[in-house]
Amino acid sequence: MSTVDSELRIGMVGYAFMGAAHSQAWRTVNRVYDLPVRARMARICGRDTPKVAEAADRLGWDSYTTDWRELVNADDIDVVDICTPGDSHAEIAIAALAAGKHVLCEKPLANSVGEAREMVAAAARAQATGIRSMCGFNYRRVPAVTMMRDLVAAGRLGTIRHVRAVYLQDWIVDPQFPLVWRLQKDRAGSGALGDIGAHIIDLTQFVSGQRITGVSAVTETFVKERPLPAGSAGLAATVDGTGDGPHATGQVTVDDAAVFLARLDGGALATYEASRFATGRKNALRVEINGSLGSLVFDLERLNELEFYDATRPGPEQGFSRILVTEGDHPYMSAWWPPGHIIGYEHSFTHEMRDFLAAVATGADPTPSFADALQVQLVLDAVERSAEHGSSWTGVEPALAPVAV
Repeated sequence: MSTVDSELRIGMVGYAFMGAAHSQAWRTVNRVYDLPVRARMARICGRDTPKVAEAADRLGWDSYTTDWRELVNADDIDVVDICTPGDSHAEIAIAALAAGKHVLCEKPLANSVGEAREMVAAAARAQATGIRSMCGFNYRRVPAVTMMRDLVAAGRLGTIRHVRAVYLQDWIVDPQFPLVWRLQKDRAGSGALGDIGAHIIDLTQFVSGQRITGVSAVTETFVKERPLPAGSAGLAATVDGTGDGPHATGQVTVDDAAVFLARLDGGALATYEASRFATGRKNALRVEINGSLGSLVFDLERLNELEFYDATRPGPEQGFSRILVTEGDHPYMSAWWPPGHIIGYEHSFTHEMRDFLAAVATGADPTPSFADALQVQLVLDAVERSAEHGSSWTGVEPALAPVAV
């Protein structure tokens, strides 16, 4: 590691949607925040040489490789940023930690509880030698969400009684949408549950300060067979497909939607809904917390705002008020624009990199840790088990050690 010269050399695996979002953040973070270390975008990795070469040039990386093993073992790489499908998270992260690299891994942490536990164990071994790791739940870094957490922690809502969370999309409503990797369990681990449900599980636990202890769930796959993507000859056999040529299809092996009830360890009742079949909803995430002294609401489509109901105010003054979270003393906002000038989705990743770099540079443990992400994985697992057993009440398995949220 080369922190002596105030530089951390980043190697990133993956260059699609999340790779582009992470690249934007790595390019920006040191231009916005005054940090004790500078990130250098040293190398990007992908399997297709022409595509990864183009991505390196377009996204601003110094060099590229098609071998992630070369990347994680390279002497000129200090941090490995994992932006691949979930089936490769564990192998890459464990190898990188063993090679002495700090690791940032996208959510969900893994495709199974077993893999996640192995990653937590590897992170613990690496931590003993000064190597840090973090899971990328970027919505924690939206200023309004962090402020929401701070208000709850300060007791402004009193005793938390209800938590409601939804994350709705519609990008696979068309039954002719192809069988991409996100619809294959062996690649993605699960469907809407792990992809977007993981976000609201983490977000509500982060904001409320409480952990989910049990669930009662249902899941559904509305379109069970889809056309194979163009250029996927031979894939049908691996995904229980039928036919050949332009009409070949394959089985969808993940959920399209998941709905569940939950109890939290502080006594709150909670409801969760994650769906890719909410027609008209593109990326609609909403969290509401109700307490004995008030309520808070966050809506991603109004990313710079919080709704706050303060039940301690005199009756005639009560009502939901809008807080525009753009002041310099709001979380993360001091480095951006004058008050009232809003920020966007990409800023949450810049804030993520800011926190990660600051933690590594100062020897602190970044959050959410792999152990925090394991706890989310345990909830995902409980939801799947509950749905498999007809919505039966299912407890969330304990982690190997107490997990902070």
